[in-house]
Amino acid sequence: MAQLQALIFDVDGTLADTERDGHRVAFNQAFAEAGLDWEWTVDGYRSLLEVAGGKERIRFYRERYTPDWYPTEDLFTWSAALHQAKTRYYRELLVQGKIPLRPGVRRLIQEARAAGLRLAIATTSAIENVIPLLEVTLGPESPQWFEVIAAGDMVPAKKPAPDVYLHVLEAMKLLPQTCLAIEDSYQGLQAALQANLTTVVTVNPYTQQHDFSQASLVVDCLGEPDKPFQVLMGGTYQATWFDLEVANALLEVAAKGA
Repeated sequence: MAQLQALIFDVDGTLADTERDGHRVAFNQAFAEAGLDWEWTVDGYRSLLEVAGGKERIRFYRERYTPDWYPTEDLFTWSAALHQAKTRYYRELLVQGKIPLRPGVRRLIQEARAAGLRLAIATTSAIENVIPLLEVTLGPESPQWFEVIAAGDMVPAKKPAPDVYLHVLEAMKLLPQTCLAIEDSYQGLQAALQANLTTVVTVNPYTQQHDFSQASLVVDCLGEPDKPFQVLMGGTYQATWFDLEVANALLEVAAKGA
């Protein structure tokens, strides 16, 4: 029976609720700085999240909503510069403490480290966004806790393609049967499943209506002793928060069904 060896975390929406009060706000600040009259509302941003990647999201929005407007430089150079400004504003929000970790994240990471499990990150987000989030929320040394931090621009295709997860598995020389992925969205779930990873989903307000029928467990958060999680799909083995015992049980069930 395969024993759990590593936890692989998504970032945005999984480690922290970064999308609504982080990235969206930073995008709007970057648009204003660039003299654009764009504003991504809380509800409108929900559909934009179907487009993986910030630079891709910018180009999609221009094409869909302002198709007759073109920047003075080529689209890829322009979107990269605009996204860089957005990243600067996002980091400012982080430093201001406006993007806390979701319930149970710190506890689970600490439990995994104490047990000697290996940790990794597989995200569509840019590395420039990931490192500051870790440093501000978990401590300056925390990026070193993760053996691999794989970001979207490091692989040919972003989620829902499995590339970023396959990159992590190859870099860590691990079989998918020994790892557990933690995601928050349909696109992330599909990426992990295509890499043959058992996957736990922690929904957020932007993703709670997604189809997670293929996930091993779906919860509203990872939970804490004083803040039990709510199970939306799957068994919890009588647990009230997600821990390594539940993680190992999920791998065991997955192995039996393989």
